[in-house]
This record gives sequence, C-alpha cells and structure tokens, in this order.
Amino acid sequence: MKNELTVSLSTEPEITTRTNTLKILENAQRDREHYGLDDYFIVDVDAHHVESDSWEDIIEFIPNPVIRDYGEQFVKYVPGDTRFALTNEMPGLKFQDAGARIPHQAALAEDVPLSDVHRDVTLVRRAIEAMSLNYQIVFPQPMLEAGLHPVPTIAVQINLAYNEWFTQTILGKDPNIKTMLGLPFHDPDACLETIRRYHNNPDVIGFLVTSQRHVAVHDNRYMPVYAELERLGMPIGFHAGPTWGDTMTSTMNRFLSVHAMSFVTCNMTHMTNWIINGIPERFPKLKTIWIESGLAWLPFMAQRLDHEYILRTADAPLLTKLPSEYMRDMFYTSQPLEMTDFKLLKSTFEMIDAPNTLLYSSDWPHWDFDLPAQILRLDFLTEQEKRNILGGNAQRLFGADKLPDNRHR
Repeated sequence: MKNELTVSLSTEPEITTRTNTLKILENAQRDREHYGLDDYFIVDVDAHHVESDSWEDIIEFIPNPVIRDYGEQFVKYVPGDTRFALTNEMPGLKFQDAGARIPHQAALAEDVPLSDVHRDVTLVRRAIEAMSLNYQIVFPQPMLEAGLHPVPTIAVQINLAYNEWFTQTILGKDPNIKTMLGLPFHDPDACLETIRRYHNNPDVIGFLVTSQRHVAVHDNRYMPVYAELERLGMPIGFHAGPTWGDTMTSTMNRFLSVHAMSFVTCNMTHMTNWIINGIPERFPKLKTIWIESGLAWLPFMAQRLDHEYILRTADAPLLTKLPSEYMRDMFYTSQPLEMTDFKLLKSTFEMIDAPNTLLYSSDWPHWDFDLPAQILRLDFLTEQEKRNILGGNAQRLFGADKLPDNRHR
C-alpha cells in the first residue's frame, strides 16, 4: 500500500511559481459544480496583486522629482533593488511562502499572453473565473506595510505613485476589478487630496488605512479625512499587516507567531482607539471595515472593552452605548476564517451579527487563502445568511451602483 501511494503521489504534476492560476485553483473550480456557485452573487472583498513586479514602472509615478530620481538610481545601480527600491520591505525576511514551498505565495510567474492589458489584469481575471466571483476587490502587498516606513515623506510619495499607477494601469480594464485605495496616512492633507482625486472613479469603492502606525487613528489631524469620507458616503477600511519590527513582535522567533499576533493586534489597537475616542459618534454615517484579521479576536475585544467601559465610563465620555454595540455596527472580512472549533465560530458569528456584517474574502494569492465554499460549508447558517456573507452584505455596504448584480453577464 505504501508503495502504491508513493507511485500515485509521484504522478501528480508539481505546482511551481509558473503554474497557471486556473490549475492552482482546480479545487475551486470543482466547487463551482458541487455548490452551484454560479447561482450565487459573490464579492471577494480582500485579494491581492503583486505590485513589486511592476515597481520600476510605479517609481515613474512618484510626484516628487528628487525622490523619484532617488528611486530610479536605486533601480539602476543597486543589484536586486528593482522590486524593493524605497520600500520598507525586507526581502531577506520573506517567510510567508515558507522558503518558496508555497509557490503561489512566492510568485505568480505563469505565462500570460501579450495583450492590450497589464498582465496583472489577466491574473486577476483568472482568479475571478476559478473562484466563480462576480467582483474582486484588489489590494497591493508590500505597500500595505508602509505604515512603519522609517521615512514618512518617502512612504507618502510611493503611496501616491502606486495609487496613480494602479488607477491608470489596472482599473477600468475589467468591470469586475475594484479597489479601496490606500491613504498616505503619514500626511493628513495628502489623504484629503487622495480622496478628492479618486472618489469619482467608479472602480474605487473606498479607502484604506494600512498596517501598524506610530500615529493614532484618533489624532485630531485626521478628523477632516473622516468627515470627507462620511460626506461622500465612502467606507474606510483598516487592513491589517505583519511586521517583525514592531516592539510587540520583536521578541518572537517564528513567523507563525508574528503572523498569528500582528495581524490581530494591529486592528485591535486601531479599533480600541477608534471606539473609545468616540469616532463612531463623531461620524455616525461613516462605514468601517476591519480587514484580514480573522474573527477570533472579536469576542475578546467586545467583552474586554465592555468590561472596562462599564467600570470607567468617564474615560470615554463620547460613547452613548457599549463598545460591543459599536462593533456590531461595523463590517468584517472573513479571512482567515478560524475553523478549528465550530462551536466557538458560531458564537463569534452571533456576537458580530455575521449575517449582516460579515464580508467574504479570499486573500488570494496568499498562503492561507479561503475559497467561497468555506462559507457554504457552515451548516449553522441559513441559505440567505450565506448569500448575505458571500455578496449581499458587500453590495449593501458599497452600494448596488458600485457592485451591480452581474450574474448573467
């Protein structure tokens, strides 16, 4: 039997960084028939492309001529800096792909025929097709870690460059590709300029605060930013990210530890400051999304903040209800969906009112991505609740004008 198994396994084609996305996602395509996915309206609220593959082009969009020239010189004269010039990405500490043993995390280097669109458009289209999606909201990768960039001026400039490159090069080439653009959060004035420049783009459906920060999200300098988003009816998202350079994670010696903690504590910190300082009261119509932190942390946050608030209401004078009640007014993306204990998962869904607040997300092409079937396998949800999570809640959040039902396209 052992020999038979060995022979059977050895005949399987090896997946490499050059394997077609449709091949990598074969199981997702099987789900299409098994679950009848074409009958569902599915919005993937968190997926990624690899902007570093186009970094030389993005540098050309840096507004500041001195910083742009600095980046160009890095690319020209520093070997290996083509993909990382000016960023705070650490190529020597890239553990997510487990030493390239997870090929789709390491690179999507598959063949893409020459066409009139950027190769990333084709790669996103393949993921949309394989997972039976109606829309995919696409974010960058290294750019999401710029919150702890040691030079804020450079962080702002590369953020502005990426936004302009992405809106010109990727958006508008396929109606099923959308995004929430990252705000250059080191500079509140640049945040306002970004919102005013791009909010009319039909494929920009919100804006992001990314990663850990050394400036609190409740700093008064950001109030005009939140006011503008509220006025325009555009959601704000907080996209978590890993960092080994933060004080809390600096003592950790395994990527598992850093990934488990920093993706969560990042948004725990932002959420605590957001709620306790009364931002939901100051901007009651501003819709808020918490992205890529999973869900297991939410019951802890609700209980802990409620407990502290009841004992010290004077510390949060703007609040008119329990912190957990504000949390139930917010939105959350599903990935990574912690599936190890269904009883706890069901309780978590109840705590956040998941049928009305949870947004399906794949996090493709990251190593721990989730397929739409993850939601359909949850037998404690009704059919309508599954449909809400897979796409209905996203349509209600972003608007049917931004995400019209295109199942019969």
